[in-house]
Amino acid sequence: MKYLFCFLLFTFANNSFAQENNTVTWEIETKKDKKNEYSLNFNATVKEGWYVYSQYLESDDGPVRTEIVLEENSAITTEGKAAEEGNKIEGFDKLFEMNITKFKKHLKITQKVKTTGPATLKGYITFMTCNDEMCLPPSDYPFEIQLK
Repeated sequence: MKYLFCFLLFTFANNSFAQENNTVTWEIETKKDKKNEYSLNFNATVKEGWYVYSQYLESDDGPVRTEIVLEENSAITTEGKAAEEGNKIEGFDKLFEMNITKFKKHLKITQKVKTTGPATLKGYITFMTCNDEMCLPPSDYPFEIQLK
């Protein structure tokens, strides 16, 4: 039943909102920590009344988790797990009938990477937004970062 509800919700949202997802804007900041070591900050600004979901959900049976997908590049390796911070809300969600972690207004994801020298990092951020009444289909935000 929960899956049917989610399918219908996504289908309705997709048909009703043929425009781009404008509930979240992304900015990416790169900070050089040491030679060939960088902190990548993926900053989401979320419109009032909307939420974006954590990368770390207890199950894939609910909302689409936020995910940073990096294209393979032999010159770049990730260091550890990406950290999240922002206006976090945790607990049971009636819409998805499970415990979730979501963020309102702001989410910052920090991923550390190492390079073997100057490199170009390409990828995209997948995310989904919901308010208290509906969800929009998942969106992708592509990026390309020069690490020098």
